Amino acid sequence: MSFGGRQIAAVAVSLAFLASMPAAADDDDDGDAAKRPDFVTGPISRIVYDGENDDLLTGGLGKDGLAFLTPPPTFVQPLNPTAAELRRLAIYNNYRALIDTTEGGGYGIIYGPNIRADGTDSGGQGLIPGVEVIAFANGRGDDDEDEDEDDDDDGGSARRNVTMMVQVPDSFDPSRACIVTGPSSGSRGVYGAIGTSGEWGLKNGCAVAYTDKGTGTGAHYLQDNTVGLIDGKRADARDAGRQSTFTAPISKRQRERFNAEFPDRFAFKHAHSQRNPEKEWGRNVLQSIEFAFYVLNREFPGANIEPKNTIVIASSVSNGGGASVLAGEQDHKGLIDGIAVSEPNVNPRFSPRFTIVQGDNPPIVKHSRSLYDYTTVLNVYQGCANLDPAVADAAFNLFGTGEAFEALGAARCASLASRGLLNAGNLEAQAAEAQAVINDFAIQPEQNIVQPSHWSAFIPQAISLTYANGYSRSSVLDNLCGYSFVAVDALAPAPILPEDEAELFSTSNGIPPTGTVQVVNNDSPGGPLQDSFSLSASNGTPDQNLDGALCARALATGRDPVSGKRLRGKEQRRHRALLRGIEQVRANGDLDGLPTIFVTGRSDAILPINHTSRAYFGLNNVVEGKASNLSYVEILNAQHLDAFNAFFPEFAQAFIPLHHYFLEALDIMLDHLRNGTALPPSQVVRTVPRSVIGPDLTEANLPEISPDPEPGDEITFAEGQVRIPD
Repeated sequence: MSFGGRQIAAVAVSLAFLASMPAAADDDDDGDAAKRPDFVTGPISRIVYDGENDDLLTGGLGKDGLAFLTPPPTFVQPLNPTAAELRRLAIYNNYRALIDTTEGGGYGIIYGPNIRADGTDSGGQGLIPGVEVIAFANGRGDDDEDEDEDDDDDGGSARRNVTMMVQVPDSFDPSRACIVTGPSSGSRGVYGAIGTSGEWGLKNGCAVAYTDKGTGTGAHYLQDNTVGLIDGKRADARDAGRQSTFTAPISKRQRERFNAEFPDRFAFKHAHSQRNPEKEWGRNVLQSIEFAFYVLNREFPGANIEPKNTIVIASSVSNGGGASVLAGEQDHKGLIDGIAVSEPNVNPRFSPRFTIVQGDNPPIVKHSRSLYDYTTVLNVYQGCANLDPAVADAAFNLFGTGEAFEALGAARCASLASRGLLNAGNLEAQAAEAQAVINDFAIQPEQNIVQPSHWSAFIPQAISLTYANGYSRSSVLDNLCGYSFVAVDALAPAPILPEDEAELFSTSNGIPPTGTVQVVNNDSPGGPLQDSFSLSASNGTPDQNLDGALCARALATGRDPVSGKRLRGKEQRRHRALLRGIEQVRANGDLDGLPTIFVTGRSDAILPINHTSRAYFGLNNVVEGKASNLSYVEILNAQHLDAFNAFFPEFAQAFIPLHHYFLEALDIMLDHLRNGTALPPSQVVRTVPRSVIGPDLTEANLPEISPDPEPGDEITFAEGQVRIPD
């Protein structure tokens, strides 16, 4: 496949201001939906893709270019990639990060760019022509009045920029208008939902309203004072000014002093904007919908596309799914008609008015814990639990197998025991005890076999650090709990390679370690080292920096995890700030009767279901009672990261793609909103792993969400209990 010297080829290309967009006869004549929203700042970019040389969905790569083991697209000039090259690589990485793109896992056969909305194979590569429009929203929240907009390097303005993007496929029909939201999963950039709700929306002729939720790939390299622009290119922060995706809100003098002591560090937007961006995720989604209405009315003058004649589905997965749920709770303008999300990151408010019961197990009373609460528990104990014989054969269990890595896990167990946090007397028993601590935190045993791979991939560690900074609104200058973000050479901090910095927009997921930026323990005796291989300062042992993990845990509880003493002074203030940040993101459970579908895998090891989907289902039933219109579908043999099914044969054999059920949920929701078809009852779907009927995934592995499930499969809420079948 040729890309013509890596330059984008399109029917028409316009990187211009608002004047370049198709003009409606008069903004006032087309109603409020045709007016440029007040929150849109700066220029609006508009590009038309022809669906032959480049397209909306695959960046011109097509089905084959996104398939597993297909090498990534490259740049003609690695130090100076074009915006089109950066976009293409961003689509490549974001699509593959969320989808199992192996044929054996169903890619190209059951789902994928070539599979039409009706499930048939087009026989082609799945390129979709249409228009892509991108702009910044100002990201200003209700509590931002006192923010200083005059920070050096314009950090005050740039840290508020939220990227929005609207894709309008050529198949969009104004007479059957529909919009689907695509807030990014995780902390990814604006292409972070391209392969999930983005692909479904485009195939169904809907406009897709994306947002990076104020997180994105905003990376400020403090050493050279370089930042990212909305198109992914890098620039000096002073030159970028308000057009920076993120500039750390620090002065020039502060930055120079910090660089002298901690050279080559990065500030990342989610962690270091000092805004707790998550509190605005619902608002960001609602703004992306309003922006989509504006774009559609500019693209189709006179069509009068507005909420009353347009189906709007709030959607996406993980953090993006959680953002759409929050948007549903906060929608006071009647923008949203339905919600269909997968594995949503929701932090529901705790209610004592319900418990969760699975099968004949005891009721779970302590549900609805926050993301930060349960993740910091994992961050303390999982490094030891990896050595539990029950998970010895778990996929990608680096720290539970192999002499060198196993020694690091054993050191974590020993350090926990020496601090009185484990009581068992030998290594095997300590590991089993650590696993029991995790499961006693209402974390499902089905996740145990998955979590070692997440530890090896530094997932709970990275989430703990990023969200500690984000919720407490800490500055990059704080080096919270002794951590910082930096590239490494031989595990020690080093300048990032220029070619690696140039492609951060395309390779970063917004939460280090990402791209080539790592998490470093600044307090490691002998000098800063990459966290997993560093030493704890308190005892000088290579226990994967238990000191840092305990610091993060203390911020959750307000007490020293070892002594039990209350934090004091600055640390107590940070704890209180962190709790305020968590309360700002809590979901209230009130969807005002909006038709809603959640699909979640029972083996989710990132967002434990008793604290997220199950808990939200319970809260929603408490708050709305019989008016609740939430259908909760729990999928057996499914976990959070379908992409891991592609990389690890053990996962491929044990887990089906949750993505399939996300697409089915969207199909069901569209049918409900267009045709009045009833939503399915809440239920458990009993999938069949490939290990049973393999080797390749087929429809036989994937029973449909049933409109009339068997009584033994129904999930119910009755007498103050969420009741889940085994």
